[in-house]
Amino acid sequence: MRIYRGLPAAADQPVALTIGNFDGVHRGHQAMLVRLAEAADDLRLPAAVMTFEPHPREFFAPDAAPARLTPLRAKLELLRAFGVAQVFVARFDRRLSSLAPDAFIHDVLVRRVGVRWVLVGDDFRFGHRRAGDLATLRAHARAFSVEAMHTVEVDGERASSSAVRAALLAGDVERAARLLGRPYAIAGRVAHGEKLGRKLGFPTANLRLRHPPALSGVFAVRVHGLAGGPRSAVASLGVRPTVRAGGRPLLEVFILDFDEAIYGARIRVEFLHKLRDEARYPDLDTLARRIGEDVDQARGWFAARERRPTSVS
Repeated sequence: MRIYRGLPAAADQPVALTIGNFDGVHRGHQAMLVRLAEAADDLRLPAAVMTFEPHPREFFAPDAAPARLTPLRAKLELLRAFGVAQVFVARFDRRLSSLAPDAFIHDVLVRRVGVRWVLVGDDFRFGHRRAGDLATLRAHARAFSVEAMHTVEVDGERASSSAVRAALLAGDVERAARLLGRPYAIAGRVAHGEKLGRKLGFPTANLRLRHPPALSGVFAVRVHGLAGGPRSAVASLGVRPTVRAGGRPLLEVFILDFDEAIYGARIRVEFLHKLRDEARYPDLDTLARRIGEDVDQARGWFAARERRPTSVS
């Protein structure tokens, strides 16, 4: 997959394009990517995506921006998995945000990206103060064709990044997984920590987070990226109020029946079931007992899950 970090000065070939933040690459996004691949194949054009970094809401209101569902690396990996050939990572800054809709169409889409066919959501807005919409795009489409994507619903709910965030905030990771088409996950490299988990009898693999997480609490999780295949685990995601006040969010993962040094390994943690909210305990002994209860509860949940009958289609 060819990645443009920034927009080229001029397009070197025409493309079939879809545009969006693609945060989470949920089932609505996936439907767009499938349609993009079909059109690109029919038109014999590369399938391309334009996305934005940072997220526009992070640019305009950094303190009030929603939690990211997927950092850029994870987003690119998901786009690659759907057969995207090119990704334009447009830097969202003052200049880009101030472009009038017609300037965005002619300067960005036509001259710099080379769009010949474009797919957008039916609620697509663009340009300065979000003044452009689907009708604007079609009115200025001289050198390319425009298609609108229908809304995708899951269990009667519109698949959207906001819906996924709401599910995660409520601790309903099962609902989030249905909207995403896969379990919600956080990936990163295992970093050295304070070794507190080992002192408490539960050594953890720690992942530091660059952005505020979309969920918090204690979860039954599955860890990918280790030798021997996926591993069942218990994860705590939060600020560790028992350890210190005002701490930064940290993902701590206790892998069941596993005791190997994996510092530096890149792992992906899938959130399968919420066990409880994060809580502050009076001392570390109480915290250790609670972690033991979490581990027992997680083992029971995994055992029950394995006993469930699988549906036959």
